[in-house]
Amino acid sequence: QVQLVESGGGLVQPGGSLRLSCAASGSFFRINAMAWYRQAPGKERELVAAVSFGGSTNYADSIKGRFTISRDNAKNTVYLQMNSLKPEDTAVYYCNVRAGFSPWSDTVSDYWGQGTQVTVSS
Repeated sequence: QVQLVESGGGLVQPGGSLRLSCAASGSFFRINAMAWYRQAPGKERELVAAVSFGGSTNYADSIKGRFTISRDNAKNTVYLQMNSLKPEDTAVYYCNVRAGFSPWSDTVSDYWGQGTQVTVSS
């Protein structure tokens, strides 16, 4: 079982910046990967960025060059630094954690944060 607490969302003007944080706690062997998804009104949830345990990253084309995902394995926390924000970035941002619960198994489970609202508007 994993609990995720997100923070850092809010209202920002176009061109501004926000930093989202997601801290994981609970019973798990290892957080294998962490990611940020977002869902805008009327749209499907989409992957924004992901980072593996080893630090490999993936970014959606729409935010590449503007957002940076990072993680602190010691703190079980993932961050999303969002720069040069655009109105189209407005969405609820969800933290996703892929956790393993045994050193003897490859089985993993996904957990989701509660979501944090990011609104980019003048």
